[in-house]
Amino acid sequence: MRFENKVAVVTGAGGGIGEAYAKALAREGAAVVIAEINEDGGNRVAKEIADAGGRSLFVATDVSSEDSTVAMGEAALKAFGGVDYLVNNAAIYGNMELHSLLTVPMDYYDKFMAVNMNGALLCTRAVYASMVERGGGAIVNQSSAAAWMGAGYYGIAKLALHALTHSIARELGNRKIRVNAIAPGPTDTDATRKIVPEFIKDQILGTMPLARMGTTEDMVGACLFLLSEDAGWITGQILAVDGGQIMRT
Repeated sequence: MRFENKVAVVTGAGGGIGEAYAKALAREGAAVVIAEINEDGGNRVAKEIADAGGRSLFVATDVSSEDSTVAMGEAALKAFGGVDYLVNNAAIYGNMELHSLLTVPMDYYDKFMAVNMNGALLCTRAVYASMVERGGGAIVNQSSAAAWMGAGYYGIAKLALHALTHSIARELGNRKIRVNAIAPGPTDTDATRKIVPEFIKDQILGTMPLARMGTTEDMVGACLFLLSEDAGWITGQILAVDGGQIMRT
């Protein structure tokens, strides 16, 4: 119960890794705001948390919209009195269009970046004042091993998220808010199964020291650690949870 009497916002929590984050936080005592654009998924996860005895609230949220993210922060304040933790997990991924950088339509590129990069900033801006008022907090941004792999606009957005993590960590550190990121490797979710062909998955696994797909629970342990006081002197860091796919010196 590391998060008893605390409030967490998890964006994109209507399925996949975000759902696992939200349910794990609820199991450890947090009230959880499911900030999700997919109403069916968001309502389902919120109901399942409540049915299991937890506290939850679904708030329809488009992380690329400043108005929507501000409304999300206000809803969290009204329902639970404020926010202590934010997990910026929402992204266009499982249904993303596949283009090269030289051919991607610019309107799609702009929308992609608005969600996958700017969304984390907008959500942070929407809740950080509440964290300050409550004495501090923690933020985890969801990156990807793709950030280090030259992986087109998806990789660019994730690498930019690293820079955002560093910069916001510097801006919010003196307000007792820590900011870190997780960079998952290939993870077995519905979204990954949609976007990554089986033969590509096999090729990737063949290069990894721990040659298996990651699970949502692999990510949960890292996320909860970074949010908790166990990581009380850790900020501005990118934690690769990837079976050794990326090794950097």
